[in-house]
Amino acid sequence: MSKVEEFEELRPLLFSIAYRILGSVGEAEDAVQETWLRFDGSATRPTSTKAFLSAAVTRISIDVLRSARVRREEYVGPWFPEPLLTDPYEDPARSVELADSVSMAALLLLERLSPLERAAFVLREVFGFGFDEVAAAVGRSEAACRQLVVRARRHMAAGRPRFEAARQEREELAARFFAALREGDVTGLRELLAADVSMVGDGGGKTPQLARAVVGAGKVARLLAAVFPRLALVEVTCTPHEVNGQPGAIFRDRDGKVLHALALDVLDGQIQAIRAVLNPDKLGHLGPVGDAWATHYEVRRVGRPTA
Repeated sequence: MSKVEEFEELRPLLFSIAYRILGSVGEAEDAVQETWLRFDGSATRPTSTKAFLSAAVTRISIDVLRSARVRREEYVGPWFPEPLLTDPYEDPARSVELADSVSMAALLLLERLSPLERAAFVLREVFGFGFDEVAAAVGRSEAACRQLVVRARRHMAAGRPRFEAARQEREELAARFFAALREGDVTGLRELLAADVSMVGDGGGKTPQLARAVVGAGKVARLLAAVFPRLALVEVTCTPHEVNGQPGAIFRDRDGKVLHALALDVLDGQIQAIRAVLNPDKLGHLGPVGDAWATHYEVRRVGRPTA
């Protein structure tokens, strides 16, 4: 097998590792490309190509994350990961861990960890690497890596629980949610939302967004019922699509350009959080990006829809 063939076979795994460490599709793709350059430039073939490439992409991702942390501290408004529509890596033996770890909620919890803790946790807990492989990847002893993982587990456990709803249950709830959304059905929306549901947007200061999180089933339902039927009047479409392993949707303008991605956190039969990624810098990998400001002003000009 050639170097190119070996690399391409492992590319899905490498991207999935990098994305979970970085929370950015673009940065993960860049890390994978840099990994290829290092592999291609190596004079000798490693004993284990998987171990070599996984270690390389992990080290690159750690370095990128350290510099990204500074930028995220200066970020305008809430920061969310770039939406991922499809995880390229599949492993039936670890399907639960893989699905859990790519959700918006899990990635936001990972943001609380140090770069080394995050990398060690991703390799060990998500992808099942041995501690010897984790140690080689992060450049620490096995004992130190065990401590990194223990601390990471503690931080993650202190956050939200796993998404326990079955896929069919989540899909059915999401279908009801988007149907109520299209109809502007306040009552129908309120029934699907947890009492303390929150709705938050990440615009990065580059697009219209909520000034602050909206919290509470009643407030969120009324806001959704008021805004989204008006979007339909200016021909904004809502296409349900899994986002980061959870129910969600992609919103596009009348020209089919992406305006934002919406992700739902579903737990215990209710929607616990609604996160909208609106920053155009985070949407380019989904397709051509629309002018959210133009759509915003157009929506403001239209009247409320009549019954």
